[in-house]
Parts: sequence; structure tokens; C-alpha cells
Amino acid sequence: MVTRHLAGVGLVLFISVWRADAAENSDPIVVVAYNVRNWLATEGDLPDADQVEQARPKSEEEKQAAVAILAALQPDVLGITEIGKPAELADLASRLKSAGIDLPHHEWVPGSDDHRHVALLSRFPFVSRDSRSDIRFELDGRPVPISRGILDVTIEPAPGYRLRLIGVHLKSKRPVPEFDQAALRAREASSLRQYVNAILTESPDANLLLWGDFNDTRNEYPVREILGQGAGGVRLTDLRLEDPRGDRWTQYWRTADVYSRFDYLVASPGLLPEILPERSGIDHSPEWFEASDHRAIFTAILPVDQ
Repeated sequence: MVTRHLAGVGLVLFISVWRADAAENSDPIVVVAYNVRNWLATEGDLPDADQVEQARPKSEEEKQAAVAILAALQPDVLGITEIGKPAELADLASRLKSAGIDLPHHEWVPGSDDHRHVALLSRFPFVSRDSRSDIRFELDGRPVPISRGILDVTIEPAPGYRLRLIGVHLKSKRPVPEFDQAALRAREASSLRQYVNAILTESPDANLLLWGDFNDTRNEYPVREILGQGAGGVRLTDLRLEDPRGDRWTQYWRTADVYSRFDYLVASPGLLPEILPERSGIDHSPEWFEASDHRAIFTAILPVDQ
């Protein structure tokens, strides 16, 4: 028994030393999430202007400002909301490459919202692509899809380390004639949490980062549902990012003169030990509002299982 115990202690020490050495020799990766506001092609890609604040495609000056912000953040992975068709995603990737940020691998998710989409650009190839645009739920007695789908890809930024990235853009607070906007967003959030529950039930230690524009504040049902206790009692952790002044807002609605935190990075229990809080935050570039009505959020991850 003593020999077996010593052997066990030796194995634990070996694993601890190996992890410490791997961590010391691994470079963190930077993940940025950004609502780029109407990176669309033409007026025809937008709904009725009466229904959408600032309902116009992004100007050249706004695009340049957004690219400058992203170039300063140096993302290895970029999660995007409010991008248009694949051609607009390619345009953004090309501009970033010209600015020194080469993210050659991309994922773009179609949805029932044909104007604004969720997408992702990555320096690392995808080891799996599991995005879904066919998830439906019942609302007011009829089946309704998650309007912008669920982006779901896995990368391997270091040998043996896999990071699963799930991106969403939940229903905005703008009224629509078909449904109550709050009820629709709540059902989307519930479906999203069920989707994450299924992943973590199968792989409890998965390194999973959920990112996106939830279009609600932390006290409201959709965000509480996403973060709350899921299958097996698993809770997800809101990284609660701040800018250098300690502010946490990520979106400004000019019409109402309201600052809100709508954009989130959320970590699974397996990923949390690899998050580097000192290298995480909210962009505070002076030109942030010229680029978008949202601020970019970011975190750094050490790709070694802890």
C-alpha cells in the first residue's frame, strides 16, 4: 500500500511539473468578441429603416475605425456579430490581414435573420465545426428558430489543448410585429443553455467559451438563464470584464442616452483556470463610437489544461 501511495504521489508531482513546464512554454491566445454594427453591403441588406436605428451600411470611415481597434487588440480568434453576407466577412478578414492580423479560417452561420449574422475568424484551423441554424422552440403556439443560429467551432491552439467557441446574437430589444421581443429573447436564451448543457453533460471538463451579444443586462432572465445552474449543477462564469477605468458597459444607445452591458464572455468550469484576468477587458479606444455602438471585449487564454 505504501509503495502504491508513493507511486500515486510521484504521478501527481510529475503531472504538476509537466503542466507548469507546458504553461511556461505556451503563449496565451487572445479571443475578441465584437458587435461591428451593420457591416453590411447595401441598403437592400437592411430591414425597413423606420424599424432600425442607424439603418444603413457601415461607412468606409467606420470600417477603418473598427479595423484599427481590432489591430490594436491583436486577436488570435475574433467572434463577430452584425456581419452581413460571406462577402462582408471576407472584406473584414482582408482588411485585418492588410493591418497585420491574418485570420484565415472562418465560420459564418446562416439564420432566419437574413441581414445580420454571427461569424468567427481564427488564426487556427477548426478541428470540428458544429454550428446550428436549425434549432427551434415553440412560441405562441408555433415553431420559431433562433434567429441568428448558434456558431460552434473547436480549435486546437496548442498540441492536445482544445477550445470550443460558441457564439450567439440574441434577439434585440426592438419590437417586431410577430412576437414579443422579450419573450423571443428568453426562449432563445433557454435553447442556448440547453445546447450548452448537452455539451457539458457529455464532456464536463470541456474548455468552452461562450461569447456574443445577449441584448440584455445581467439581472434579466435571458442572462440569468444562460449563467445559472444547468445540467448536473454546472454554472457558467461571466468574466465580468472592465475597461481601465473600471467601467463595464459595452453598448451605447444614443436615442435613449443609455449605456448597457450587452456583450459577454462566459467560461465553462473546465476553461476558467486557463483564463488570464489581467489580460482581459473591454476596449477603450477613443474612436470606439465611430467604429460601432458596441465596444469590443477580449480575454487571453493559456492553452494548457489546468
